[in-house]
Amino acid sequence: MGGAAMATDALVSQELKSLREELSASQQERAAASAAAVTAPPSVSKTSAEPGEEKQSLDEINDFAEEIKTLFEEAEKSVSAHPTQSVVGALLVGILIGRLLGRR
Repeated sequence: MGGAAMATDALVSQELKSLREELSASQQERAAASAAAVTAPPSVSKTSAEPGEEKQSLDEINDFAEEIKTLFEEAEKSVSAHPTQSVVGALLVGILIGRLLGRR
């Protein structure tokens, strides 16, 4: 049973790492898009939002991305500290979701 838990821990850690890499790539793409939008002439912009509103939206998105990143970091620490409990919890959540979706 210890081998299965270790394999599951490795799988969860790999998935968290993958999600973190995707989030980082998304942030880099967003930063590149922001830089391109700053250098583009105003006539090229397809949005009708005011510059202040656009900046506020980007700030909100960045704040959300930071919160997600923090959530994944905390989840990874929790899974590392309590691997068996994490696997059992994930199994129970999966069963619950499966039953809820099965009723449709």
